Amino acid sequence: MSYPEKLNTFNQNRENFTPYGLTCELWTPSLMPKPDRHNEIELNYFPSGNITYLFQDRKVIVPSKRLVLFWGLTPHQIIGYEGDKPYYVCTIPLTQFLLWKFPPSFIDEIFKGKVFIETRSHFSIHDEFMIKNWLSDIKESNGVELISLEMHARLLRMSNNVSSHEKKSSSFIPGLSLIERIVVYISQNYSQPLNVSEIGKAVGLHPDYANSIFKKAFGCTLYEYVIQERIAHAQRKLVLSDLSITEIAFDCGFNSISRFNAAFLKLTAYRPVEYRKRYSKLNI
Repeated sequence: MSYPEKLNTFNQNRENFTPYGLTCELWTPSLMPKPDRHNEIELNYFPSGNITYLFQDRKVIVPSKRLVLFWGLTPHQIIGYEGDKPYYVCTIPLTQFLLWKFPPSFIDEIFKGKVFIETRSHFSIHDEFMIKNWLSDIKESNGVELISLEMHARLLRMSNNVSSHEKKSSSFIPGLSLIERIVVYISQNYSQPLNVSEIGKAVGLHPDYANSIFKKAFGCTLYEYVIQERIAHAQRKLVLSDLSITEIAFDCGFNSISRFNAAFLKLTAYRPVEYRKRYSKLNI
């Protein structure tokens, strides 16, 4: 059978922590020779068959017709599957996911490495229909807005079904590695004044050591990563809001419009005003 969409498979030469961004794609089931790690929330949906993942030392069998959610920074590897029909993979940048303000207990469980599998069978027909739409919507000029709204609503339903009992979200969750703690802290605080010393102090490390282990894992310094998160936030705001560029710059954590413009141009090859004109739903 031929498919209108490109079919993706895991690239074993892909470096750990390389971002996927906001995506919705069709993938072909295949064994993964090594675990993948990326700082996005990942959604999977298998129309038929099943797939067996290894999450660190836990084996999880994902059934068909159930929406699945997990944090991509947790090492995950496909070690078995039944059936060869394509399945759906969506990724959501962690910073965007956190802006949706889900219940703290839901967020804590995700950061602990829990794999959420939808238990309500009657959702399957709606989930498959919705994800098929995302696959085509993401190519449209206003697709990002549509997908973001529907992802937010769908995952809110999932989070509400997990537990009606909320607990206070802790700054650090037992079991997280040092790198994961740094990523979580930056994701929760990048829009505030932030420097390497503060990040190191927050995770209990000397700033130089924190910077060193982070650069070894991610290939960039802590400062560079903070700027990347701020610019990613700005890109979403430019596309999805009518806030002024100055308002967006300060909302993302920059204290200077000139620094914001320079950083945005360096990372995207566009000036903010050019980016908005090219991609904004407001200019459709």
